[in-house]
Amino acid sequence: MFRKDQFIEDCIKSVSEGEGAVSELVAAAVSDGARVIAELGEPTHAGINALYRAPNLTIINFVWAPCMSLMPHDHHMFSVVGIYTGREDNVFWRRTVGGLEAHGAKSLGAGDIATLERDAIHSVLNPIGKMTCAIHVYGGDFFAPPEPRSMWDHETLAEAPWDVERAKTAFVEAEARFNAWRGPRAVAPGA
Repeated sequence: MFRKDQFIEDCIKSVSEGEGAVSELVAAAVSDGARVIAELGEPTHAGINALYRAPNLTIINFVWAPCMSLMPHDHHMFSVVGIYTGREDNVFWRRTVGGLEAHGAKSLGAGDIATLERDAIHSVLNPIGKMTCAIHVYGGDFFAPPEPRSMWDHETLAEAPWDVERAKTAFVEAEARFNAWRGPRAVAPGA
C-alpha cells in the first residue's frame, strides 16, 4: 500500500544502493495506481510536483497534460519512472557526430516502470487524451544537478542548456492547448 511519507523514507534509505533498489520501490508503488491517487490526490493540472528534494535524491510526481510532448533532455543521474495512471512514451536518443539521433523507444502504461541510466537522453510524450501521472525518482538533485544538463529543440534537435523553468512552462502550455482544443465542457441538463 502506497504511503507518500513511507515511500520517501524508503527511497532515502535505498538511493545509495542505486537504481536497482529504487526500481523495486517504484514498481511496488505504482502497482496500485488507485492507492497512489488516493494518497497524492486526483490530478487537477499538469506539472512537475516535487515530493522530496536533496543533493542525492529527488522524487517528483509528474502530471503530463493530454497529448503533451517534452523535448529531448538528459539528466546526468539515474532515474526510475513509474506510471500510475495513463501512458508515457519515451523516445531514447544518442549523440552522434552530427548531433542527436533516435535509437529506441519504450511505451509505459499504468503499473510499468523504466530505469534510465545516468547518460540517457530521452523525450517524453503523453499520447492519450487524459492526464498521465508518474512518479520519477532521480539519483541526485533534478533541479540543481552538479553538472550542466542539456535539452534539444523538438524540430531542429539543436542542443541548449537545460532550463527547468522552460520545462515547467511546457506543462502549463500543453494543458492550455488541450483545454482550448477541447473547448468548453457541455453542461448536463439541470446542472
